[in-house]
Amino acid sequence: MKRIQTLFFLAFLLGLFSINDLVAQYGYGSPYGYGSRYGRQRNMVPQAGPTESKKDETPPTAEEIVDDQMPSITEALGLDPFEQAVVRTSLVQSVQQRIELQILQLEPLQMKEEIEKIERRQNEELKAGLPEDKYNAFLELQENRFNTKKVKKKKKKKD
Repeated sequence: MKRIQTLFFLAFLLGLFSINDLVAQYGYGSPYGYGSRYGRQRNMVPQAGPTESKKDETPPTAEEIVDDQMPSITEALGLDPFEQAVVRTSLVQSVQQRIELQILQLEPLQMKEEIEKIERRQNEELKAGLPEDKYNAFLELQENRFNTKKVKKKKKKKD
């Protein structure tokens, strides 16, 4: 009987001492081990690093918008430095006023009237500061939304 008690006691001590090693092998005391039961699981959606939201970007200013368009306008119209200054100041003022109108968020009819006033004022300034041919070329360029590439009409082939 004493022998059986000693055997149980030794088995109990062996189990007690080896339980730490078994838990460490299984995984930090988690019921499914370290991570998961079936190995390393991958998320369906890849985790990207921190991205900058587009809301933080500030919209371009009137000067930046005009500066982007000025090289194409100058090239298309062949403006000298004085004419460039006239066109640039007029465009900066009108673009700035349009931005302010967008911020105000007026009613559609009121917005349309104000934009027409801005366009009339801009056209008067440009007509006074540019020669007639360059003014007409500018109006044509403005109708094409400042695309300097000429649109070629395709001819239909007759069979």
